[in-house]
Amino acid sequence: MTTLSFKVTAGEARAIREQAQRARLSVSEFLRLRVGQASPPPGKVRLVRSRRTGARIFSGPADLPPLTTETVREMLNAFP
Repeated sequence: MTTLSFKVTAGEARAIREQAQRARLSVSEFLRLRVGQASPPPGKVRLVRSRRTGARIFSGPADLPPLTTETVREMLNAFP
């Protein structure tokens, strides 16, 4: 995925982050949705029992790829 950088004022950055947080989206997802380039929001998260430990864990919708170390790194890149 390509990285796009641009400058905004501190107030604009704060507003973007606040709006993304209210929408429960990453900054990247929020901005992609604002320009109409993102897919619709995914389905609901479910509680399931871990096959490995038996603990109750969150599971994403079946149509989403599993969460990996690389995807977490990408998400964290959106934070200052």
